[in-house]
Amino acid sequence: MADSNDLRKTPIGIYDPAEKRGPAAVDITALLLSVLWLLLSGAFFLLYGGEGVDGLRFVLTVMVVFLPVAMIWVAASTMRAARVMRDESARLHAAIDAIRAAYLTQAQTGRTEPQGGNIARKLDELVASQRKTEATLAMITSQRAVDSAAPAAPAPGQPQPEDQATLSLGTPADALQPPLPNSDLIRALNFPETAEDAEGFAALRRALKDRPAAQLIQAAQDVLTLLSQDGIYMDDLRPDLARTEIWRAFAAGTRGREIAALGGVRDRASLALTAGRMKQDPIFRDAAHHFLRLFDRAVARFAPEASDAELSELANTRSSRAFMLLGRVAGTFD
Repeated sequence: MADSNDLRKTPIGIYDPAEKRGPAAVDITALLLSVLWLLLSGAFFLLYGGEGVDGLRFVLTVMVVFLPVAMIWVAASTMRAARVMRDESARLHAAIDAIRAAYLTQAQTGRTEPQGGNIARKLDELVASQRKTEATLAMITSQRAVDSAAPAAPAPGQPQPEDQATLSLGTPADALQPPLPNSDLIRALNFPETAEDAEGFAALRRALKDRPAAQLIQAAQDVLTLLSQDGIYMDDLRPDLARTEIWRAFAAGTRGREIAALGGVRDRASLALTAGRMKQDPIFRDAAHHFLRLFDRAVARFAPEASDAELSELANTRSSRAFMLLGRVAGTFD
């Protein structure tokens, strides 16, 4: 690299015009050789050329006298051009060194940062924010549904209404609730698609009033949120859907390789990340096993009364995709 004095003398990107120089050594040498050759050849032809002038003899004389002179000047021009190219190359190297030195100086003082790095980082932030929409939306929607379904607490000191119905023999209030429609359970396990999905919100509110469904929805929300922390989103998975007979066999208690087709998730990256998280994170492992147990019970209740179309819709929900992923990692289908 050129020293600091050379860098200060060379303007970046703009070259100084060539300095005014006198006759170069190459030009002087070529001139001396030309004069010497002309003298020698002229003396030779004058002294030993003979008498008379023949046409062919005249042409040969001219070639012998002037052709070497022309070759001398061609060689001189070539050497001059090579010298100019060397000078330009030296200026170019000096300019490059100056640019490199300026960049390193600015980088060390922290006054500059590559623009490409800023753009790439902002794009990554936007992608990460967009990818977290699913888990955040699930949390918000379920919390909104719980708040709307919960009865308002009485104000302090306000007497409780005495006309509330009491159940004899300790019968739980859930027993009086009508059974949850299969369509509502399917919509709730898939969670609302967008903030404007009114039908999805309504189905989620109705499902949260059913205790077993509410437990499963909460467990599914927990595992979806934990999976999103590793960048695993159910909308990105494209599992191979199993036949409805296999789902019915699973609901009837069949386990092992006979129901291996239920583990239709084939994404290696998601499986590897989930397996690593399952081994290293006890909270994630407990949440996953809790969700798998609740999903197992829900399918056992759902399948006997569901049609094949409803089973297919259930298998395509976000919660079912989480079951396929976690079930493969946990060995449910082995």
